[in-house]
Amino acid sequence: MPGKPYFLLILVLATSCSIFKPIPKPKREFRGFWVATVVNIDWPKSGKDTLEKQKADYLDILEFYQNMSFNAAIVQIRAAGDAFYDSEHAPWSRFLTGQEGKAPGTDILEWMIDETHKRGMEFHAWLNPYRATFDLNTEILSPIHDYYLHPEWMIKYGKKFYYDPGLPQVRKHLVSIMEELITNYEIDAIHFDDYFYPYKVKDEVFGDSLSYTSNHLANQSMEDWRRSNVDSLVKNVHRSIKSKKPWVQFGISPFGVWKNNSTDPKGSDTKAGQTTYDDLYADPLLWMEEGWMDYLVPQVYWSMDLPVASHRKIVDWWSHNTKNTNLYIGNGTYKIRNNSDSSWNRKKELPDQLKLARENEAVEGNVFFSAKSLMQNNSDVVEYLKKKYYNLDALTPISPWADSTRQDKISIVSVLNEKDVIRISLDNPEVYPYALCYASGKKVKSNYPIKKLLAKIYLGTKDQIEIDKKWVRDRKHIALTFLDKFGRESEPIVIHLNQTDPYDSKR
Repeated sequence: MPGKPYFLLILVLATSCSIFKPIPKPKREFRGFWVATVVNIDWPKSGKDTLEKQKADYLDILEFYQNMSFNAAIVQIRAAGDAFYDSEHAPWSRFLTGQEGKAPGTDILEWMIDETHKRGMEFHAWLNPYRATFDLNTEILSPIHDYYLHPEWMIKYGKKFYYDPGLPQVRKHLVSIMEELITNYEIDAIHFDDYFYPYKVKDEVFGDSLSYTSNHLANQSMEDWRRSNVDSLVKNVHRSIKSKKPWVQFGISPFGVWKNNSTDPKGSDTKAGQTTYDDLYADPLLWMEEGWMDYLVPQVYWSMDLPVASHRKIVDWWSHNTKNTNLYIGNGTYKIRNNSDSSWNRKKELPDQLKLARENEAVEGNVFFSAKSLMQNNSDVVEYLKKKYYNLDALTPISPWADSTRQDKISIVSVLNEKDVIRISLDNPEVYPYALCYASGKKVKSNYPIKKLLAKIYLGTKDQIEIDKKWVRDRKHIALTFLDKFGRESEPIVIHLNQTDPYDSKR
């Protein structure tokens, strides 16, 4: 048949041109979701809900994303000069308890961190450093809110009050807030979003001229001075974190466009109305150059080929301008079938964005805004993502600033092969908060692929692992590795399940 060789040739060419190229399945990939608490966007649904309901709603979020194989919750615990934890520097948030300054009666943050870790996820504490109030209704603020304690720090702009970033005492105060948090809680990261200097409000001037007069350097423009104020906070927060708990990461999620190329040839091919450098006075390129971050999550909330701000072009720009830090992409899942841009009506708009990220070697993960956006609607998109992109687990990437040396200090004391569980006792477990259980052959491998992962088990400081035999089934061998606080994986240890002595340290 004359057409048959031609058809086979087309098939060969199509295959060689990667039309049928499989979606990469990385062993390490950041899979995060933002849990916005300000005005109860995601959680709690109401500050007036009972503590039991708030806990149940938080677990619903965790279990939804655990079912999607996500590995990091980025939870807003400081929204507007307040706190979701017992703080010496801020009152309890009204978004948590319904009344600012009212305590919930329990350490809700410690509980949230523990429940997040139990599900194999990192907990990233998201704070808004400069936003002091969410509106001008100051009568509802606690008497110990900084608005009352330090009115000289406040600047009214638009319909909110902000901390003046130009005051050294403000920056010192904000660093103290971060220090308190990382000292008292076992968080995995401090996270800032895009709110540095506020987005521009038409016909209003941000009133920091007196601070500028008192604190700027000679010949320093106001714009450069403002950027230097933000630079100083970023540098000092990073320094403080690493001096206290070097494994705790510092991540920042700036507005997606650094500069348009119409104002700077180094900028992206976009026409954004405001940019992170010129309008928010934030310079993530400098922060990366100086090594002040562990990861960067630009908020690229536009569709793939939107003319004024193409997701495709912006991701490409960041991939070529990121250094010394892990790059993740922020995706606007809240826009799915809920936006004037008709591209978001497509079932594959978000999957196409994830495909773009997976195929770009510089991108190491994605973060979705916000948590509830996929939980309430668009089940067809969720099922597609689970089938094509999140059908396997993934470990979170290691910070580029972490020492690459693995701490292989743990040893197995004993293994008991019981009826329903395999009970493994450990020595020196506090080094390793997680154990990984892989399907294995008799001989140990140097690096097990993620498709072999049977379970990720949170240890905390426990000296014993319980491996459910439902995970193991009829396998004769499993391999254990351990993740340290930096996320580094230990050398594997093979457990022989069909022997009287399943583990022999001399093997």
